Amino acid sequence: MKKYVFKYLLLGFTFLQLSFVNAQQNRVLAWQEDIQAYQAGLEAKHIDVYNNVSKQDFESELTRIKESVQEKTDFEIMLDLMRLTRRIGDGHTSVSLRNIETHNYPFEVRFIEGQWRVVKVAKEHKSLLKTSLIKIEGIPINEVVSKVSEVAQFVENEYSEVIRTGEYIPMSELLYALHITKNKNETKFTFIDENNREISLTLNPISNNTSTKETDFEALTISVPEITKPEDSKFDYLWYAPIKDTKAIYIKFKGYPSFDEMLTFGETLVGYIIANAHSKAVIDLRGNGGGDLYVGVVLAYALNLADTIDWKNGVYIMCDQITFSAATSNTALFKRLLNGKVVGEPTGSNPTGYQDMDIFELPNSKLVITYSKRYFKISDTVTQGVQPDVLLHYQWDSYAKGIDSMLHWVIQDLKK
Repeated sequence: MKKYVFKYLLLGFTFLQLSFVNAQQNRVLAWQEDIQAYQAGLEAKHIDVYNNVSKQDFESELTRIKESVQEKTDFEIMLDLMRLTRRIGDGHTSVSLRNIETHNYPFEVRFIEGQWRVVKVAKEHKSLLKTSLIKIEGIPINEVVSKVSEVAQFVENEYSEVIRTGEYIPMSELLYALHITKNKNETKFTFIDENNREISLTLNPISNNTSTKETDFEALTISVPEITKPEDSKFDYLWYAPIKDTKAIYIKFKGYPSFDEMLTFGETLVGYIIANAHSKAVIDLRGNGGGDLYVGVVLAYALNLADTIDWKNGVYIMCDQITFSAATSNTALFKRLLNGKVVGEPTGSNPTGYQDMDIFELPNSKLVITYSKRYFKISDTVTQGVQPDVLLHYQWDSYAKGIDSMLHWVIQDLKK
């Protein structure tokens, strides 16, 4: 009897071993197919995929990734593809994780005046708001940033690299795959508050598939008392309002509507400007991650019909490091078409370069690959972002108090 039991146990163990081996082989084959589809898709669809990296170097790295599939986790393979994609050199070509379930620790950071400031956090940890992140699992934040910045996607220049790095820092799977953390389910973070006191806290991540409401978080927002968003605005990302005690109009342009919606918006806006004899305009593209640049041109066309505007000195165009893609192109075009003064930070993408993004999906992992279809030559030379005529940065003292220091400067300047 014991002999038969041992025999069945041995058969069962052998079956499990074979199943594991087959699963591993299938996984390796699936990734090799995906890696081939990744290269084939980019070569077929990208306007000039080897403009920044040679085909020989690209294929050499792909071969290395293929050969290491068996010894790496799925997420580590994704990171390898992310690193390689960065070498293509344009911010519209990337490995997107939109189809992959990931988990983020419940806070957001932004690099302001040399520190990674907590600007948004889950309400249960609201005491962390306005602190600075200095360590993750005892590793200094500068070392963390160095690793994360190598794989951050949608990066086109040094300015978008800072923004994207901040967006990826809270991702649990990424921190684990980069060997920054030892546990995907909880991590010890160290912050420093305004009194230079260290706060160490073990946090748990939240799935990106979890339904979380904005009311579950506390976030810093900035504004100026001279501008009030109208209650009847159709969009949160596109609206206008007068600037108190001036003859200026403020135009919030943080996102793109449809072509027809912009036509309607522009017509209404110009009517309002003429009716109120506004002589100056502030077009604020800060925080605008892009859309359809031709929709933005519709806004410029509409504004050009407002003869009450001082077209010599009265137009201000605001941008920051988040301003990207079409918003960068529109910043550069508005400067030329509207004779505007660009104020703020350099933009996160370059006005001349590879743009107009589209996507394809890898067959097995379902990773989404984005790529550039066009080359836009908005400026005569390739620059690292649109460089402002007046360089301004967010000031932490003001930001922490909810004051928009950049917009405050513009209002004071237009009053002169």
